[in-house]
Amino acid sequence: MKAVCLLSGGMDSTTLAYVAKDMGYDIIALHFTYGQRTEKKERACARTIARMLDAREFVEISLEHFRKIGASSLTDPGIAVEAYAGEQEEVPATYVPFRNANLLAIATSLAEARRAEAIFIGVQTGDYPGYPDCRPEFIEAFQRVVDLGTAAEPRITLMTPFVRMTKAEILRVGLRLGVPYEHTWSCYQNNERACGVCSSCHYRREAFAAIGSPDPIDYEE
Repeated sequence: MKAVCLLSGGMDSTTLAYVAKDMGYDIIALHFTYGQRTEKKERACARTIARMLDAREFVEISLEHFRKIGASSLTDPGIAVEAYAGEQEEVPATYVPFRNANLLAIATSLAEARRAEAIFIGVQTGDYPGYPDCRPEFIEAFQRVVDLGTAAEPRITLMTPFVRMTKAEILRVGLRLGVPYEHTWSCYQNNERACGVCSSCHYRREAFAAIGSPDPIDYEE
């Protein structure tokens, strides 16, 4: 069995790739760069994880249009990455407009071309309620798009087992599988020492604290 695994270098996608490997899939690692602030660090982490998973292929694709589109603090240097300030109703500034649809469209093309049976994407709503393209309803709708818009044989299935889990629950899964979290990156704004205050750093640190395990990366704060 073959699976395209979207591998950002972060905790969730790395854990999910290990889940896919544990399920018996050969991994085709798919990594995207799109002008994000931590592009360099994410790429390095993704490559390391792909190597450790013995991935049959590492495919890196640049999506420069996200930088041109802007409207996200991840891709527009004029928009600050805000420190975590509690749960909020509105869409966060770190949301990249319709990003997951772009990523899944390319992942589907790759899966169809490589005759892969599955696409693993680590979308998760537990800690990111403001991201509309992480909702189960979005994944269900995109599965219909894949079914209607491909001539894939075998059928391509979107695998999103983390979609309703919290990051602490995902972390427990990863620790059981021996995921090397020292080679993952969550910070939205730093490439060296994680800032420790952005929302992504907050949720990562909260998850490790919740299960009483030390986080193996360094933080500024």
